[in-house]
Amino acid sequence: MVTIRNKPTHNPLAEYIKRLQTGEALVFDSPENVLEVVGILKSYGVVLDAYSKNLIYIAEHQFLVFFPFFKYFNGEISWQKLLRHWWHDRINFEYAEYCMKAMMWHGGGGLDAYLDTKEFQDRAQVVIAAKFKSNPLILAVNQLFPDFLSEQLRVSSYYTGLGQFWRVMADIFLSLSDRYDQGEIKSIPQVVDHIKAGLVADATKPITYAVKIKDQVYDIIPKLIGLTFLADTAIPYVEAVFFRGTPFHGTVSYNAQAYQIPPDQARFQYGALYADPLPIGGAGIPPTLLMQDMRHYLPDYLHEIYRRSLRGEDDLRVQICMSFQKSMFCVTTATILGLMPYPLDTQNPSEEETNQVFLKKWMERLQTSRLLDVNQ
Repeated sequence: MVTIRNKPTHNPLAEYIKRLQTGEALVFDSPENVLEVVGILKSYGVVLDAYSKNLIYIAEHQFLVFFPFFKYFNGEISWQKLLRHWWHDRINFEYAEYCMKAMMWHGGGGLDAYLDTKEFQDRAQVVIAAKFKSNPLILAVNQLFPDFLSEQLRVSSYYTGLGQFWRVMADIFLSLSDRYDQGEIKSIPQVVDHIKAGLVADATKPITYAVKIKDQVYDIIPKLIGLTFLADTAIPYVEAVFFRGTPFHGTVSYNAQAYQIPPDQARFQYGALYADPLPIGGAGIPPTLLMQDMRHYLPDYLHEIYRRSLRGEDDLRVQICMSFQKSMFCVTTATILGLMPYPLDTQNPSEEETNQVFLKKWMERLQTSRLLDVNQ
């Protein structure tokens, strides 16, 4: 005999909608969560500062370089630095490139749209002609394969786009840590408000890109195009890295007959809000590089908590990843609130309904995320 149980009527995601409507965050407020989120964002801010500088350096100084052996050196090459690089005693800039490639692959936003225009192609051809003015072989290759070199500049545009986005985010996270140290930040809603204020303040910050060849400066993404921080880099980044991501090698089958990877990339759920922290530390898992970088810059108060955990330092990267996911749900909260169609305290019924639909769509996307796990 089969016993049929009634399905529970409890809907936790509906509770999260109410939390957002009342000014709370996706992450529950507690002193421990505040310490954990601020501490990990302090470390993340230091790493993003390095990532940002390198991405912008590559875009401005390594464009149209076919074999950029020293692209991670930011123009400062020495034997000591080279040995540290080979020994992997360095920032893992490969993770920054992984995020850049994810953004480029998923597309979206004004940057992606502009790079498909004839105007970009025309500007790219001017730069190519100037760069290889004395190299008839490369110019001939460009004639035979007109998309080859322009595609390299397309990639360089994503380097600088992500670099400029991370420049803003690094400053937001580091100033958050400073305010926490000064006793100004004491709750998760305050963390969210700080991030949201930073996003809003730089929402219209122009995203531009120019390169210098000899003494001539060439605009690839001029200011007049109108690309801005929030709409054209921040939102596509959240979509590509927080939500979609890319499936990690060794964790799912790439065999089409196994059906472990959705055929539609819009249905991908491999982003930072969905990833299982346990594989962190395994070979071929890109976030491992980020966790490795952040472990070097953990504030003492957060590192001490990790040391006192059940496994101590043995699963440090996993613990960092779990804290990082909490912090990214705080960033997601700030993003959601910043994009609300109407103020939360609106008294207009139609505006309230529009806000309700907006929040419901976000929560539907977060159904299979680790939102419930980070709040356990």
